[in-house]
Amino acid sequence: MKIYYEDSMPYAERFFSQWGECQAFSGKTVTPAQIADAGMLFVRSTTKVNQALIGECKNLKFVATATAGFNHIDIEYLNQRNIPYYVAAGCNSVSVAEYVVSCLCELARRYNWHLPDKTVGIVGAGQAGSALARKLDALGMRYLLCDPPKLAEGDPRSFVDMDAIMQCDIISLHVPLVTAGEHPTQHLFDAKRLAELNENQLLINACRGEVLDNNALLALYQQGAQRKVVLDVWENEPDIVYELIPYVDIATAHIAGHSVEGKANGTEMVYQAAAKHFSLPNSISLQPMLPQPEHAVIELSNQPLDWSDLYAVVKKSYDVALDDKTFRNKVVSATDFEYIRKNYAIRREFAALQVNAGNCALSQAIYGLGFSAKP
Repeated sequence: MKIYYEDSMPYAERFFSQWGECQAFSGKTVTPAQIADAGMLFVRSTTKVNQALIGECKNLKFVATATAGFNHIDIEYLNQRNIPYYVAAGCNSVSVAEYVVSCLCELARRYNWHLPDKTVGIVGAGQAGSALARKLDALGMRYLLCDPPKLAEGDPRSFVDMDAIMQCDIISLHVPLVTAGEHPTQHLFDAKRLAELNENQLLINACRGEVLDNNALLALYQQGAQRKVVLDVWENEPDIVYELIPYVDIATAHIAGHSVEGKANGTEMVYQAAAKHFSLPNSISLQPMLPQPEHAVIELSNQPLDWSDLYAVVKKSYDVALDDKTFRNKVVSATDFEYIRKNYAIRREFAALQVNAGNCALSQAIYGLGFSAKP
């Protein structure tokens, strides 16, 4: 069975080659003829899997995306053809949560915030939103959850409505893009909601660009309004509203989920899913393939620790300010946006770093964020 995989999937050849012939393709340039003999198709979000691409794939038995989202997959068409599919839900949820934590630490330094004084409204309590909630617990930050579909499903957690979310100091968006139905998320933050925010609130979008009306936000800025905003995702990527970049507090190229683990987990998850579906060998493990972090061990000698120590540890693991600087200096076209995403630097998750933080309240917060304790 011929295996095709998108070339942006880390370690894909090492995982899939044990099953037979496998071949990489570019998600941007792939043609139906290139993958016509596919038996298994593994993609990331760049590849649009629809009838136009796979209509002539007569031998296709399995499709999987190594991403948490699946807006690029025509599920209805796959169901029509009875082709099984798999979505690597949650593969990068920790990475996204750690991106948000890095943003919070960066802006706390910039604006002299004490994070435990802030209340965070988490919109979307799925994998990423829940991962963020656990990080906020470690920081001692109060948070509210808003997720109408989960509330309707009977999720036992406590939920609030959007009116309550709009009163929070920080609002972090973690919803899928839903364009129709009872709970649409497209332009969830439209001109009206954006106008309701005040200049001291912070809005973070690290889910889908279309959840926030970028042109409405730009118009608000151009009218002289002050808004604190972090944008990792943008409408109409990669050809984004470039005029927005100078106004927002932090701007990045849809890389919140792009830790090494965040991307590689997706590859491993689709590998395991295909192995289970076809009863294939699945002995290859991701962990030995991962690169060493730049700072493998961090020593904190000052006791007791203060918040600047915690911020410094987060910054050594992942400094979102560097990604922001790169974005502002280099992104002036769609090609630039795609280049940054495709050539993103190695970034390990917090757990890859060992920290000797002693034993005080903030050292427990550091370990609660996911950093490993030095033996």
